[in-house]
Amino acid sequence: MTGIGGFFLRSVDPDRLGRWYAEYLGVDLPPASYDDRVWEQEAGPTVWAIFDQDSDMFGNPDQQWMVNFRVRDLDAIVRQLRAGDVAVEVDPEEYPNGRFARLADPDGNPIQLWEPS
Repeated sequence: MTGIGGFFLRSVDPDRLGRWYAEYLGVDLPPASYDDRVWEQEAGPTVWAIFDQDSDMFGNPDQQWMVNFRVRDLDAIVRQLRAGDVAVEVDPEEYPNGRFARLADPDGNPIQLWEPS
């Protein structure tokens, strides 16, 4: 395996949710054709972690997944999100592996932002 090739989720309004990810997190919408480019992430660390079913890591106990995006400048993305009235909670602690913030997309799916140290 060489990495994650996609992340797929369901939504009652996929167009709206796709535009939200593009506008607030810079994740491009899927290409309209095979000739168009897809969003490419920078190479870097990726954590694949499986949590206990009763973990509170994801917020809602019925939530089965959470996406974590690496960011270059956590403070800048938090300012950008808050300017768009997106609620973001920054973890005040700095960990050996970096800094974190949490938010949810418009469908309530949990998102973690990570600025590696």
